[in-house]
Amino acid sequence: MLKNFLRGFGALTLAVLPLTASSPVQAAPAPARVRAAQVTTLPDAIDRVRLDDEDRSGYTRSSFRHWNAGDIATDGCNTRNEVLLAEAVRAPEVGPGCRLTGGLWFSYYDGQEVTDPGALDIDHMVPLAEAWDSGASAWTPTRREAYANDQGAAASLVAVTARTNRQKADQDPAQWMPPAPDAQCRYVGEWVATKLRWQLTADTAELEALKVFADGPCEDSVVSYTPAP
Repeated sequence: MLKNFLRGFGALTLAVLPLTASSPVQAAPAPARVRAAQVTTLPDAIDRVRLDDEDRSGYTRSSFRHWNAGDIATDGCNTRNEVLLAEAVRAPEVGPGCRLTGGLWFSYYDGQEVTDPGALDIDHMVPLAEAWDSGASAWTPTRREAYANDQGAAASLVAVTARTNRQKADQDPAQWMPPAPDAQCRYVGEWVATKLRWQLTADTAELEALKVFADGPCEDSVVSYTPAP
């Protein structure tokens, strides 16, 4: 079963102003727009991903500013360490400079337990180069930075062993899948969720590879995603 849960949902509050004879009627402030989570089956989610050719022209990794100050600007931890804190199975101690010690993590790509945060990479579920190919080349630098540091969805960034992250590199599911067989349905679901969250496209080979899983071992998987702000 796909374990793809968003880290948080916004709350919607409507302000209602009383009407009195002695005071003019004032319009209530417009409520903040909340993007609802979309929940669907894996086959349907794949059908929602738009088909398009990929183009890597002009790509450089520096086009995506990543590991910025993170979601909590005052905690002294960058995005990488905030993800490690969020995904720890056993919470680490946080020292000066956000140095993490004593924690435990589970790398679901290969089923490994890791106690040394230095042995972990924070993987962009859809790699930066793949995102560029699939639509991010047309984004502003600000939006690319938001993508590279996205903690608004648990699937976007994931702590995994450096070995598996580097084996994956910038490959899509037509070229690479996690070595742990029981991780593959989760991986496919999270890949598709990230593509939908950021309205990224997929090429023919990628979609065909995803559909092999959707039509086979992962047909009962559920995909949940919230469109990016």
